[in-house]
Amino acid sequence: MGALRTTPMHIVIVGYGRVGRRTIRILDGEDHAISVVDNDSERADRARSDGFDVVHGDGKEESTLVEAGIDEADAIGALTGDVQVNLAACLVGDGHDCRTVMRIDEDYHSDLYDTYAEEVDDVIYPEQLGAAGAKTALLGGDFDVLATLTERLSVTGVKVGPDAPVVGSRISKVDLPGDATLYAHGRSGESMDIPLPQTIIEAGDRVAIVARPDDLDAVRQRLQGAA
Repeated sequence: MGALRTTPMHIVIVGYGRVGRRTIRILDGEDHAISVVDNDSERADRARSDGFDVVHGDGKEESTLVEAGIDEADAIGALTGDVQVNLAACLVGDGHDCRTVMRIDEDYHSDLYDTYAEEVDDVIYPEQLGAAGAKTALLGGDFDVLATLTERLSVTGVKVGPDAPVVGSRISKVDLPGDATLYAHGRSGESMDIPLPQTIIEAGDRVAIVARPDDLDAVRQRLQGAA
C-alpha cells in the first residue's frame, strides 16, 4: 500500500452494520463524502437518520451501486458479513475504477485469502484491525501509520506470557479490554505481520495492540498473565 490519502474522497460503504458504522464514523469526521448501501430496511433507515445518503438495495448489484454513485466514487468498502456480497461489490467497484476494500471474517484459510487479495486492493479482518484499519485501507495507507489514525490511542508491543488467558486462543476469538485491538502478531524470533483469524496464540508470541492509555494495564495483564 502507498501513502495515506488525506484529501476528501467520495466513498461508497456497503453494509451499515457494526463494522460499517464504525468505519463511517471515522471517515465522516474527516469530511469524506459517504454513500451507504444496505439491503436491510432498518439499517438503511438508521443510516439515513444519521445523516448519510442511503440506497436501500443489494450491494452486489451494479444498478444499486450506480444509484449510490459508484461512477463518481474514489473507493468502495464492502463491509457486510457476507463475503460473497463483499466480493461482488468490489468487482463492480473495480469496473468503475474505484479502490476496493473487502471484509472477510471467521476462519478463512490462507489460500482463500490469497484468492480474494488478487481480486481487490485490500482485504481486511475487522476483528483484528477495527474500523481504523478499514479506514487505512480505503484511503490507501500503510498499516504502519495506524497509530496516527485515531486520537488518544496508544500503540504498544507485548510478549504473550505462558499463563496468559489468551494462550491457545484463535486471533479471531481474542477479546481485549475496552476498545483495544490486536493488529499485528509474530512468533518468537519472527517479524510481526497482520495475522490470519485462525492463527493460534502461543506463549512467547509478540503482538502489537492499539488501545486507550487507560486500558493498557488491563490489556497487558490479559496478554501477559500473572506477573
